[in-house]
Amino acid sequence: MRHPDLGRLLVFTDSRVVVAAYVAVVAAALLRRRWRLAAIAAVTPMVAVAAARFGKRAFGRLKDGEVCFPSGHTTVTVVVLAMAVLLVGVAAWAVVGAAVIMALAVVGQAVSYHYFTDAIGALLLGTALVCAAVSAARIDRRQCGCELDHKNR
Repeated sequence: MRHPDLGRLLVFTDSRVVVAAYVAVVAAALLRRRWRLAAIAAVTPMVAVAAARFGKRAFGRLKDGEVCFPSGHTTVTVVVLAMAVLLVGVAAWAVVGAAVIMALAVVGQAVSYHYFTDAIGALLLGTALVCAAVSAARIDRRQCGCELDHKNR
């Protein structure tokens, strides 16, 4: 690692941290009775893991003898953070906070296990999965009651 101090930024994509955030988001969505959000918050990170693994096999890009594109840790982190932003409401502070955390996470991955483009590919994959999940669940924060049909479910 050329920049070992920057490797400390891996905390943002550490599995224990991401799993703790995942559990907190799903539990909070359930407590708030945001059933659709709870469902996509529970399922989408697992889909992200599978999609990143598929991408690694499909692209076969290597770094230090390991497949590396896209970064699975970055993909799952962006999905979990996006679900947290949806949970608390798409307020400026939540979006900026998530963006800062993701920028730091990308740097941490890019200076350690991945090329920078692996992390960027993961950001794109993760955001695409979030968009697909939100669209499939018909969640829209602009509508009264946070659902397209104006009913809380």
